Amino acid sequence: MIPQIHKQGANTLGLLYYLYGKGTHEEHIDPHLVASFDGMSPDPGRDTTATKKDLGQLLDQPLHLLTADQRPDKHVWHCSVRAAPDDPILADEQWADIAHRIVAATGIDPGDGAGCRWAAVRHADDHIHIVATLVREDGRRPDHHRSGKRAQAEARLIEKEVGLHQVAPGDGTAAQRPTSAERHKAKRQGRERTAREELRETVRRAVTGATSDEEFFDRLAAAGLLIRKRAAPSGDLLGYKVALPDDRNAKGEPVFYPGARLAPDLSLPRIRERWSGDAQDVPAAGREEAIRTGPGTPAAARRRTASAVWQAVLVVEHSDDAVAAAHIAAAGEVLDALAKTSAAHTRHELRDAATAFERASRSHIRAVRGHDRALRQAARDLVQGGPALGLGEDGATTAMAIDMLFFLITAAAHWHARRGHAQQAEAATRAAEHLRTAYQAAAAQPLSVLYQRGRRLSRPMLQRQTVLVREALPELAEQILAEPGWYALAATIAEAEAAGHDPAALLSNVAARRELGTADSVSDVLVWRMRRTAGLPADTSHLPETSTAGRRSATRGTTTGPSAPGRLRSGEENSRQTR
Repeated sequence: MIPQIHKQGANTLGLLYYLYGKGTHEEHIDPHLVASFDGMSPDPGRDTTATKKDLGQLLDQPLHLLTADQRPDKHVWHCSVRAAPDDPILADEQWADIAHRIVAATGIDPGDGAGCRWAAVRHADDHIHIVATLVREDGRRPDHHRSGKRAQAEARLIEKEVGLHQVAPGDGTAAQRPTSAERHKAKRQGRERTAREELRETVRRAVTGATSDEEFFDRLAAAGLLIRKRAAPSGDLLGYKVALPDDRNAKGEPVFYPGARLAPDLSLPRIRERWSGDAQDVPAAGREEAIRTGPGTPAAARRRTASAVWQAVLVVEHSDDAVAAAHIAAAGEVLDALAKTSAAHTRHELRDAATAFERASRSHIRAVRGHDRALRQAARDLVQGGPALGLGEDGATTAMAIDMLFFLITAAAHWHARRGHAQQAEAATRAAEHLRTAYQAAAAQPLSVLYQRGRRLSRPMLQRQTVLVREALPELAEQILAEPGWYALAATIAEAEAAGHDPAALLSNVAARRELGTADSVSDVLVWRMRRTAGLPADTSHLPETSTAGRRSATRGTTTGPSAPGRLRSGEENSRQTR
């Protein structure tokens, strides 16, 4: 249940006309009163003898207790209370009780017998509107300071008592929700999202990996946004506003939004914090990741990204809060960059993951930027590497990068949960689920190829590798050998041995780095870890079926890539894998 305090107004009758009207798209059905300050207020919706003017005059009577210069300029208090989409339809009596509790909690009508006059109007199944006059019966002003937070706290209690969907409590760091007017306007214009939401995503992506004001504004312009910059008399740039070219007001003028109104961390000063901590040179993390495909390709960028993300998991788990917060914020940039550059079959889920994680990237723990340089450089590499194909090395390294991001986002969810950041933890968990789906789409083809290669290995080689697994991982061996992914692991072990690695030592090393007992598929997890550590190609569909010696020469000289568990777990089980 979401209560929303709207801007104070000066026209009680005008608001009543809207609430009792048909709505902008005739969406108001059967407008009627469900509760009021005295329980006897006239209802223009159900009483044919009552008018909206009658109700408005009744609510505004306390204004006459004051002289003209004592009356507040904006005396109309307006709060909407909306149920969740999956909540049952509440009866009028239930909404009446909710209205009484909200006005009491916010200080509008605290129950002292002299509160403000108010009325609650219902014109849809899922919400009510409460209108009040901000002058008490005794002529004093109500104590409604921080009424929004007080309404939210009461809503959390109502949810538990009535059995409604329980909304995670907020902390004031969320981006501003679109207003009902913005939503209706988007619907009229045939947009899937409001202008505010489109602008937020576009600005977020423009920030991703950027290193200067100039680059940031160039990206905004390239995305087609209208830009207004705010400068001091000295010429120093202080802020900016953006607008969609086709989003106009009634006068035909573009509707501009300041960055801070899109999200708290999209104001110009907060954006500048990101690149103020960046090093002038490319960070060392991933510098050794130059691979045969070349340093500027999408595949190379994804390998470097997975390496940076792997290290970030450890930082989030073990560093102090300010450093961890910086890495969590930078993880959002990586998600945005990956969503922007990945192939169509994963792009939708990656975009949804980035949108969900946006809420998890901010909290009251202020990030100390600079420690997140490797992640920000990874995001920049992804953008500069350009669009990736859905197959081949591009597709397989996309699976690697998504997999590592899943671990980082899951670690972020647990980090937030331990600190009581309920909304952020929930958002990170939702993002992880989108990553799970994207990973499954990206990993299916390269793992299938490895499976088929493993099936074609000779019986003596398979028997030798079976013995190796039992000796190296005695506690997990039987589980691994019984999994369908065993053949993909067998093919990987063969390639690693052909590349000159000690397969037993390599297998023991990658198994020891993270706990594996609760993995859905231990063999899939080990496949990706071994391929990263041994520097094996992520995609093997182009490799010929050669002898051990042939494979040795084909794979030797490649550099390391990321490990990526093949079948991902959610919740605490994934947290265990990342420890």
